Amino acid sequence: MTVVYAVAVALGLGALWLGTNLRVIKQYERGVVFRFGRVQTSIRPPGLTMLVPIADRLSKVNMQIVTMPIPAQDGITRDNVTVRVDAVIYFNVSDPVRVAVDIQDYMSAIGQVAQTSLRSIIGKSDLDDLLSNRERLNQGLELMIDSPALDWGVHIDRVEIKDVVLPDSMKRSMSRQAEAERERRARVITADGELQASAKLAEAAEVMAEHPASLQLRLLQTVVEVAAEKNSTLVLPFPVELLRFLEKATPQKIGAALPNGETSRVDIQKIPDDPRGLPLESVAGQPFRLSQ
Repeated sequence: MTVVYAVAVALGLGALWLGTNLRVIKQYERGVVFRFGRVQTSIRPPGLTMLVPIADRLSKVNMQIVTMPIPAQDGITRDNVTVRVDAVIYFNVSDPVRVAVDIQDYMSAIGQVAQTSLRSIIGKSDLDDLLSNRERLNQGLELMIDSPALDWGVHIDRVEIKDVVLPDSMKRSMSRQAEAERERRARVITADGELQASAKLAEAAEVMAEHPASLQLRLLQTVVEVAAEKNSTLVLPFPVELLRFLEKATPQKIGAALPNGETSRVDIQKIPDDPRGLPLESVAGQPFRLSQ
């Protein structure tokens, strides 16, 4: 019984010893071993690893991509506009030994470098760049953060500017600027349309000058279009040239026989207001009457 008890105690102590010196490293982790305070160059892979009792100490390093939001930073742009900008940074550990040896808290270090770099980017950029050219600013911000991070064994995957907050007064000014710009475009488009319309009207005037009858047809078409609106009052200018055109188209002979045997007579009355007593044909633009 004493021998069996001794064997059981030895097995128990051996299992306890193995339990205290065995470590499990997860798939997304890497193990850095310090033996008597000196780092071992060999990195322990994922799985079960054995440590030397008392001599070894294991430090696990997470190799996953870390998403770290950068707190909003207040700054003044190069064109003297106060803005508030926040961003997000994605990074992961590329060298576990450097992360464990060269820097005490790489998460805090990356956060501080990201904040100072974001402030520097704000001061070097114009407001228009922050609003419309973020891709270039993201690349510049990534380079500024990645430069010191490489010495710490950290790789910056990407940096994105999330939001740019403007003062209310600047928002109102930009709204007025956008409204004025759209008004300018509308006026330019309207003027361009008027120019094109005037060119077409000039071509139409040349055609009508060659064919005077087309002007009369256009006038009649205008009358039809106005009459379609069912207006109670219609004011229509009736040019003398149209009357002359109709007179030439349907002339009446002096002394033509009427159905009852009478003869027709065309009189051109003189203008009573004309002191010279000139006939209508000698005064341009005055109305006249045809009487039978």
